[in-house]
Amino acid sequence: MSDRLKITLLLFPALSIIIVLFFGGLLVGLMRSFNYMPVIGLTEPDLSAYIAVFTDKEFYLSFLLTFHIAFTSTVISCILAVGAALLLRRRFIGRAIVNFLFQLNLTVPHLVGAIGILYLFSQSGSFARLAAQWEMIASPSDFPALVFDPYAIGIILQYVWKEVPFIGVIVLANMQSIGEDYESVSRTLGASRWQSFRHVLLPLIFPGMLSASVMVFAFTFGAYEIPALLGANFPAALPVLAYRKYTDVDLAARPEAMAMAIVIALLSAVLIYLYVRFSRRKAGR
Repeated sequence: MSDRLKITLLLFPALSIIIVLFFGGLLVGLMRSFNYMPVIGLTEPDLSAYIAVFTDKEFYLSFLLTFHIAFTSTVISCILAVGAALLLRRRFIGRAIVNFLFQLNLTVPHLVGAIGILYLFSQSGSFARLAAQWEMIASPSDFPALVFDPYAIGIILQYVWKEVPFIGVIVLANMQSIGEDYESVSRTLGASRWQSFRHVLLPLIFPGMLSASVMVFAFTFGAYEIPALLGANFPAALPVLAYRKYTDVDLAARPEAMAMAIVIALLSAVLIYLYVRFSRRKAGR
C-alpha cells in the first residue's frame, strides 16, 4: 500500500464528515435559495430570491457595515498583535506571567467577552456610571455610544480584544523560530531598528500573519452572535439580516434568507482572495 493511499484512508473519516456536513448543507441552502422548497409548495426553481436581495438597499448597507467590521478588526488586531509579539519575545522579569495573561482570553468564549463589553462600554455600563459619578459627564446617557452604534465600535472592540492574542501567538511563534540573527546582521550593515523590522523581520513573519489574519477576517465577516448582541438594529450585519429573514413568520421569506447566506459565502471567498492577493503584492514591494 502506497503512502498516498494510507494518508487518504486515514483522512477519509474526517473528510467525509466535513464533506457531508459542509457541502451537504451548502447544497441544500443553494436549492432553497432558488425557491425550491417542496415542503411549502415551491417546486419551480427561479431567481426571485436573488433579485429581491440585490434590489434591497438594506442589503448593501449591511454589506458595507459587515466589511467595515471585518476589515477594521483584522487590521487593528494585526497591528496590535505584531507589537505585542515584539515586546513578548524580549527577555524581562515576569515575561512568563505576562505571556500567560496575554493568552488567557483565548479560552474565553466570544459571547462572554461581548457581555463584558456590554456591561463596561454601554451608556448604562460601568464606565458611563463612573464618568457620571466623577462628574466627567452630566449623566450616564451622555457617555459616547460605543455599543448599538452605527459604526460598530463595540463589535470591533470585542473582536480586537479576542483576536489580538490569536494572531499574536502565531506571530510570536514565528519570531521565536526565526531568531534575531537576521536582524543583527542588518543592524551591523547600518540598518536602523525600523529598517530591520520593515525589510527583514516583517517579510519573514508575513506568511504566518497573513494566514492568521485571513482566518480572523473570514470569521468576523460571517459571525452572527457578536453583531446580534452588540450591533444596531439598522443597518444590521449580513449574518444578522439573513437570520432575521430565515426566522420570519412567513416561510416564503426563507429562500431570500438562503440566497443571502449563499451570497455571504461567495462574498467571503472573493474578499479573502482579494485580501490575500493584495497583501502578497504589498509584501513583495
